[in-house]
Amino acid sequence: MSIFAPDALKGKVFLVTGSSSGLGKAAAILIAECGGKVLASGRNISRLAACIEAMAGTNHVALPFELSNADEVADWVKSIAEKYGSLSGIFHSAGSELILPAKMIKQSNLEKLLDSSFFAAFGIARASSSKGVITDGGSIVFMSSVAGYRGQLGLSAYSAVKSGVDAMVRSLSCELSPRKIRVNSIVAGAVETEMHARLVVASSTEAISEYERKHLLGFGQPTDVANAVLFLLSDASRWVTGSNLVIDGGYMVR
Repeated sequence: MSIFAPDALKGKVFLVTGSSSGLGKAAAILIAECGGKVLASGRNISRLAACIEAMAGTNHVALPFELSNADEVADWVKSIAEKYGSLSGIFHSAGSELILPAKMIKQSNLEKLLDSSFFAAFGIARASSSKGVITDGGSIVFMSSVAGYRGQLGLSAYSAVKSGVDAMVRSLSCELSPRKIRVNSIVAGAVETEMHARLVVASSTEAISEYERKHLLGFGQPTDVANAVLFLLSDASRWVTGSNLVIDGGYMVR
């Protein structure tokens, strides 16, 4: 049940990447509950269809696409705006994880990580800079992580990518400010999603418990992040841009 008004996003259209699972799916469902039209993107067609089925309303659209190349993503986003009209906002949730010590990371690992987590983000940024893709006064939200701010074993490459996204947000917000387009990222702690399950599967019960204790309020749920996404996409955040909003259950204060 949404804590926001059911018409908070009425008449607005949003592109959500990574809608087939996790944070993207939770955000897409919440946007729909609040009256927004969702253009849901993801790689897994059947899971994307399940997301569409779970959303309130019947005007949402599934847009399967492989987000990996900045040029292709930029052209894709522009084509979406041409077909469905200027977007009210974008939530880029798609991404991948990489947990390996630096001595084991190869070029192929870096390329796979950068594809969806950074190149796609930059393609979205480039497209959004074009007139007519995002409505004036619109909002772009990128998914980031506390890993970009706190050191963790095996996350050197992942941390570098997330730091890059947060830095991009700060500069992009300056570029798009003349059109009142807001650009922000969500710096998330550990949220119990499918990706989180993959990250902890090889950890001992004691290690997982210790990791959870580092989050003062425990591990988060997808709705915790989705609520923050809705705030940043809505007019309630009309004076918020260039920020890296921390949603981490208290992880970074330890």
